[in-house]
Amino acid sequence: MSIQLVVFDIAGTTVADRGNINDSFRNAFLSAGISVSPADVDTVMGYRKIEAIRIIIQKYASDMSEDERIIKDIHEVFENSMVKFYETDPALKPLPFVTETFQALQDRNIKVALNTGFTRRITDTILNRLDWLNNPLINKIICSDEVREGRPYPYMIHQLMEQLHIAMVSEVVKVGDTEVDVKEGRNAGCKAVIAVSTGAYTRNQLELYQPDFIIDEMHELIPIIDQLKS
Repeated sequence: MSIQLVVFDIAGTTVADRGNINDSFRNAFLSAGISVSPADVDTVMGYRKIEAIRIIIQKYASDMSEDERIIKDIHEVFENSMVKFYETDPALKPLPFVTETFQALQDRNIKVALNTGFTRRITDTILNRLDWLNNPLINKIICSDEVREGRPYPYMIHQLMEQLHIAMVSEVVKVGDTEVDVKEGRNAGCKAVIAVSTGAYTRNQLELYQPDFIIDEMHELIPIIDQLKS
């Protein structure tokens, strides 16, 4: 089986995350009077953000876990904070070797897609800044608020396959930096799940979730793809 599609996460995988997402999450919870540890925020990286908020509230303030108003208010504070950050961050850029990797995949007639736990509003802010919205190196982009369930469910990957007319999930590779990225790829049935240590999780932490490969920089991806194609 050949590889037809590689699906990449965004923050921490293809775009640098310097801890700003964690900070914005914790500040959003503080707006509701809830103090959350950075480590607990890291455990929900990659999830649809409103689901991540529900998970954290269940742990820290279970009496509020059924209050949709509070959940939506925290999410709105987080989303507004992230949009403002990505609109103004002078250091926003792709991680090293990402653009070159996209080009190398296209040169091999392998499609490139992005998926994310962010909403479309946050995602488009990032994409606009990077000139990725209509970039010929990226075939499709999907966000967690555009499917019925985000990660670890496989719906984003399966919808990308439908949009790109790829019939076999055994021709798809998933690349991401979190536990839930690995689970998403597994649940989708991808040929391979590749974890990167450039984001929220260290190599040692990623090893616990048994991805097929772990890489430390994106330039390591293409030799793996060529191996999978052979």
